[in-house]
Amino acid sequence: MTQQIQQTLRDNPAARWGALAIVSITMACGYFLTDVISPLESILTGSKGWSSEDYGFFSGAYGYINVFLLMLFFGGIILDKMGIRFTGILSTFLMLAGAAIKYYAFKTDFGGQMILGMNAQVVLASLGFAIFGVGAEITGITVSKIVVKWFNGKEMALALGLQVAMARLGTAAALGVSPIIAHRYEGDPSAPVLVGLIVLLIGFLSYFVYVVMDKKEDASEALLKKDQQATEDSDDEGFKLSDIKFIVTNRAFWLITLLCLCFYAGVFPFLKFATKLMIEKYHVEQEFAGFIPALLPFGTILLTPLFGGIYDRIGKGATLMIIGSFMLLVVHILFALPILNFWWFAVIVMLVLGVAFSLVPSAMWPSVPKIVPMKQLGSAYAIIFYIQNIGLSLVPILIGKVNAAFNNYSITMAVFAVFGLVAVILALTLKGEDKRGGYGLELPNVKKD
Repeated sequence: MTQQIQQTLRDNPAARWGALAIVSITMACGYFLTDVISPLESILTGSKGWSSEDYGFFSGAYGYINVFLLMLFFGGIILDKMGIRFTGILSTFLMLAGAAIKYYAFKTDFGGQMILGMNAQVVLASLGFAIFGVGAEITGITVSKIVVKWFNGKEMALALGLQVAMARLGTAAALGVSPIIAHRYEGDPSAPVLVGLIVLLIGFLSYFVYVVMDKKEDASEALLKKDQQATEDSDDEGFKLSDIKFIVTNRAFWLITLLCLCFYAGVFPFLKFATKLMIEKYHVEQEFAGFIPALLPFGTILLTPLFGGIYDRIGKGATLMIIGSFMLLVVHILFALPILNFWWFAVIVMLVLGVAFSLVPSAMWPSVPKIVPMKQLGSAYAIIFYIQNIGLSLVPILIGKVNAAFNNYSITMAVFAVFGLVAVILALTLKGEDKRGGYGLELPNVKKD
């Protein structure tokens, strides 16, 4: 009986997995809203009068505030200073507010009104998406810290993999369901956005359930260690300039950061244009075109935890990143070539991309703590997410301009193939740097006694 009292709440498997389920649901709801418009490009550029550049501007808006106003850095500081509970509520509320503005923009007929020389609907939808992006990214950092808090010394890799899998499920649902909802409401893009807003409200309310659990976890820690102050994140250190200096002089850190940038630039922006690719190149009906890109996140739901477990027990993290990057390159080359313009071929290539999209993240994120010491890990993740957001903001604009200039998806896919090629080069260089620096990227994460 005494032993049970002295255990913390996170020592209870049901409690820690329950906490993971709750915050994973919140993130999945956010990911649903992130990609709910992605399959509707053809509607926006058709009946709604958007240009390809308008859609590219909107797609990139997710990271505008994060990139240009450095909100990710401020978000990291707020997380360190104010703790998980406050930051999580703040960030999920920002997601909800941004989604509401986005819904208003798509629901309202502005009658050709212009703002700053642009379509008013595009500007307001982009503003909402940008505010939503701030909340989503800070929520992502917060959820990562929650996983560390509850699973430190336990099933960390599996927990991270399952959290990612849930997020991908949200993306898959958006890509598959959004075109159907829009079609049922006569091509109205605001209808799936409203569904996303309702789903996000559920995620927002779910986080309050986690807050209650988090308070109980802190209380149980206080009972176990009465000589320590029962404050949230008491062992965490805030951002320090010396920490950032240490990180930015680490060659391996920059290699994995740039690999993250190029790999995700070849995946997430592609998903925003993939539905239109399915319609125009592979002649899939508009109502069902979103289901083929939706195969990508569905594949990662099973494979990301699987590959994470392989890395835990066998190692070969750098090798996994090389294989995944090479597969990304091959996929975009196949999409670029004017061959086999059949839906079944698109399905096969998308499944290969799903394997690549599972391989690289499952090895990349657990490799960062091997390169950067634990005390600087928060700053390191903030920098990585910041650089990643630059790509997620600018690449869709680039792709929109390429589509407008050439109206040829072979050229567009060639651009994505370049990102894949650079990712392969960076992964190979990282493996060489690992041999020189002895970071242990090829070694198992689980140490045998």
